[in-house]
Amino acid sequence: MEIVFVTPVISLPRRLALRGRDVWPGVLVCMGIAVVASAIGRLVPVLGGAVPAIVIGVGIALVRRPADRLRPGIEYSSKFLLQCAVVLLGAQLSLASIFQVGLASLPVMLSTLAVCLLTAWAIGRWLGIERRLRTLIGVGTGICGASAIAAVAPVITAASAEVAYAVSTIFLFNVLAVLLFPLLGHALNMSPHAFGLLAGTAVNDTSSVVATASVYGTAALSFAVVVKLVRTLMIIPITVALAAVEARRTASRGMSAGQIGRLVPWFLMGFVVVAVLNSLGAIAPGVQDGLVQASVFLIAVALAGIGLSTDAAALRRAGWRPLLLGAILWVLVTATSLVVIWATGALA
Repeated sequence: MEIVFVTPVISLPRRLALRGRDVWPGVLVCMGIAVVASAIGRLVPVLGGAVPAIVIGVGIALVRRPADRLRPGIEYSSKFLLQCAVVLLGAQLSLASIFQVGLASLPVMLSTLAVCLLTAWAIGRWLGIERRLRTLIGVGTGICGASAIAAVAPVITAASAEVAYAVSTIFLFNVLAVLLFPLLGHALNMSPHAFGLLAGTAVNDTSSVVATASVYGTAALSFAVVVKLVRTLMIIPITVALAAVEARRTASRGMSAGQIGRLVPWFLMGFVVVAVLNSLGAIAPGVQDGLVQASVFLIAVALAGIGLSTDAAALRRAGWRPLLLGAILWVLVTATSLVVIWATGALA
């Protein structure tokens, strides 16, 4: 029995070395783009490092798809390093601020989610989009992009092509949000608080929320990240509800408690742990500044990876109907968020 427990520990250095060999080429490319993007951000502060990183990545991908040997590192950068960046963002927040922001964002969050899911069902059906695909686009837009799509896909037994279509559709509007939302915020003269609420509730993936809000400033970024992470928790009730519907439709069993627990993203828990440490004064001011700067750079690295992952062919294969549905949902969620923010007096 001892060998069963000792062998994984003994083999860990070798497994880490093999993993590093796979991911480092792509990670280094993403870091190189992030360095250039950060330099551009210093020259043009309104852009920051996030927007140039994703724009450079998309431009490279459209001209020439990255080689196969770079793809593991690009995927590692766009997912794991982004999650690490979100964890580090907890160093500038306290538990009190997380609770306060989460509570304040509930009216906007629940309103946008309800509008998005109902519209996805009704208009998606009218457009003749297959049930699973319209469900994926709906949860991707209403909750948290690719993460929600990945959580829901196995529950509704979506095909890999449907997942690819949904992710590609969501990705297009993520990029548009990064480029257009800061302009919208300045045009409406929104405060950092209001813009963070808009970005956290109307932008899809965590990466795009971070990129969009970081252009508007640190205050908007901190608020948007908390709103987005609270919104991410909606994966759990929505996925459980879809599992119940699917079980009823196919006369199969629902989700177990363990499966429900695994829907909570690890980086959300990490973010809370770091925020707790910061609340207790366990993170020195100098260390806190270093963690925040590391987070900002990792965000640029992750967005470079996301840009390099652009699949123009997948967008073309998805056709115009899923893109139209994604566009309608994106506009409606944005409009609903702005209206509720205005109605609750949080616009200024």
